[in-house]
Amino acid sequence: MAEPQHEVHRPADTGVVARIVADVYAECLADRSGEPADYIPELAAVQPDSFGLCLATADGRVYGAGDVHAAFTIQSISKPFTYALALADRGPAAVAERIDVEPSGEPFNEISLDPVTERPRNPMINAGAITAASLITGRDAADKFDRVRRCYSRFAGRELGVNEAVYASEARTGYRNRAIGYLLRSFGTIDSDPDEAVDRYFRQCSIDVTCHDLAVMAATLANNGVNPLTGERALSTALTEHVLSVMTTCGMYNAAGDWVSTVGMPAKSGVGGGILAVLPGQIGIAVYSPRLDRQGNSVRGVAACRALSRRLELHFLHVTRSAHTAIRAEYTVAEVPSRVRRSTEEIAVLDEHWHRTRIYELHGDLLFAGAESAVRAIEERAGQLDALVVDLRRVGDVSAIAVTMLADLHRELVAIGCQVALVDPDAKLGHLAAGDSRGQVFHDRDTAIEWCEDVVLARHRPASEPACTSMSVEEHPALAALAPDARARLAAHFEMRTVARDEVVVRRGDSRSGLYLILAGRVRLTFDDADGRTHRLVTLTAGMSFGEIPMLMGEPFVNEVRAETGVRLAVLGPADFDVLAERAPELKSALLERLAAVAYAQVDAAVRAVAVRGGDY
Repeated sequence: MAEPQHEVHRPADTGVVARIVADVYAECLADRSGEPADYIPELAAVQPDSFGLCLATADGRVYGAGDVHAAFTIQSISKPFTYALALADRGPAAVAERIDVEPSGEPFNEISLDPVTERPRNPMINAGAITAASLITGRDAADKFDRVRRCYSRFAGRELGVNEAVYASEARTGYRNRAIGYLLRSFGTIDSDPDEAVDRYFRQCSIDVTCHDLAVMAATLANNGVNPLTGERALSTALTEHVLSVMTTCGMYNAAGDWVSTVGMPAKSGVGGGILAVLPGQIGIAVYSPRLDRQGNSVRGVAACRALSRRLELHFLHVTRSAHTAIRAEYTVAEVPSRVRRSTEEIAVLDEHWHRTRIYELHGDLLFAGAESAVRAIEERAGQLDALVVDLRRVGDVSAIAVTMLADLHRELVAIGCQVALVDPDAKLGHLAAGDSRGQVFHDRDTAIEWCEDVVLARHRPASEPACTSMSVEEHPALAALAPDARARLAAHFEMRTVARDEVVVRRGDSRSGLYLILAGRVRLTFDDADGRTHRLVTLTAGMSFGEIPMLMGEPFVNEVRAETGVRLAVLGPADFDVLAERAPELKSALLERLAAVAYAQVDAAVRAVAVRGGDY
């Protein structure tokens, strides 16, 4: 017999999380242990090796692999949803008078009640589920079931229907459930026609769903009862918490204890081969594979949930300290430029290509859900970017899966030509990052944004306008536009000076010491904040100048000037400046006009940087 072919469906459909889901699917695919349920003839006739796996986030992104759109009957996974509707119809107090919420320790179809309370032990076994079905309100039997079906549809985000063949098969062979119904009626647990309640239970178990549907239903529970695809509220927040609590202790029958310790998520299984699991506030998981273990749970389903919980660190006791969205802010270099004073030519290139950059500030504890939302947002823009910065300064704990996802994202981006940098002053990724997966790492955001700008300039600067890194004094913009004679006369007044990297050129408080033209290299103007920390105000590069205001006004320097690299300067000292003002005032005026013109051409970028940055250094 030929093996069935399993197509990998990826609604999401590429990226880090999609690959993890596909890997877990492939890891579990070879396991063909267990057998489909055979006590219902139609269930025994299903394709035993069908297998679908879906993960849906609380904000509506669905990742899937395998037979995610194959229809199967919901069976016992219906129980928490009918219980939810009964709670909404009757209220928790009234339902608690009919159904307990304790693990049973017995098979799910046991014909028994609690010997003390004389009630079903919980709503996840058949006795409790039939009782819940009897509590649904409506005009008549048809209306009551239609309310059940519409309830499930709100959770799934689409209209669901009944598999009539499975319903007929269940109704024809369901003697044990009828016996449970009559037991419930004899004890007064249900006070209506037991045949009607049992029939409603047969019908609800026969509703067709897909693995994709179940994932969305699980994500709706994860999202406090609001369907993340449609935005429709399917259940109140308080009742959602109630249902998830019961699922945690009772949803996996006699395997509930092992499930909670190894998987750690509220869940519900069904003999149709489905499993639904919920990580509140973060994700829903659904698996479909008909081969069952001795407890009546899908073999592959249990294995897939364990693998996802382990790889994605999903155990509900591993809790993030913040909202699941990890992105605090995102912007481009146009919105928050670096403190490097760019030339007019560079500003023009950045103005044209700013959209090729993106800076993402993350915050909170970076566990799976936060990392997934951040990675997804970045992947959506990946093909449009030349340079990307991820700022981790406000991130708390970083899980191993988050590091893996960021490392995979880095490789993915590099492969399509996007360069990546991290702002990680506390080495939060540290030794967990493998090899060079972290890419460029900076201690502050401003330097990372400067790197981002440099990447764009390197890629998009016209070949006819190479970066100017060195010039003579006569080529400096302060002199270059003057007539040749005036340019030569002015140049004769400047002294050439070389400054080593990290050497102080001018100290804060120094008196007027000259007009400085930068011919090569970079200098940094700094200031100290109220806590005594030193920050970069601006970096000036070749073709720029400093010292004009102290020279003209006679005031001391208010900022320290330090060489970022080796620097070559042309310096017009105070004495020469005064002589120039006295003997050649026309040259002085021409020089000052040129300096004003250069400054005016750069003022827009400087004002924009200060306005957007505010006090965030």
